Amino acid sequence: MLWIVGCAQPTSKTVAEEDMWSGRLALQIEGQASQSFSAMFELHGNAQNGVLVLLSPLGNRLAQLNWKDGHAQLQSGQETRTSESLDALLQDVTGTRIPIAALFSWLHGTQTTATGWQADLSGIAEGRLVARRDDPAPQATLRIALTR
Repeated sequence: MLWIVGCAQPTSKTVAEEDMWSGRLALQIEGQASQSFSAMFELHGNAQNGVLVLLSPLGNRLAQLNWKDGHAQLQSGQETRTSESLDALLQDVTGTRIPIAALFSWLHGTQTTATGWQADLSGIAEGRLVARRDDPAPQATLRIALTR
């Protein structure tokens, strides 16, 4: 038995396994018809391949987005939709476009530009991220609080 354990090779983590975040997110969209969206979330992967699970405060699954190789799928309740555009499906869930590639960079603590968006990474070491979009209208504010 010890011989078998001694021969076992350590497994190395893939990027998708290492790139995992969870916490709470809130999105406030300003304008004539102001709206807000908030949920707990689990995010795995990167801008090219990943999974985003949105959960209610009680832990019930609200939606799950999966994307890989230019194909995205949204599962919400009994409905499943597919698209070549992750951005379009994410907008369907949240009510506005979120720059997914920039979001992954921001979560890594790297300041990246995204058209119309400004990210405040001053709190990222404490698990806090705030990003604001001024253009195009309507204005939007994304707040993320990571759990560790």
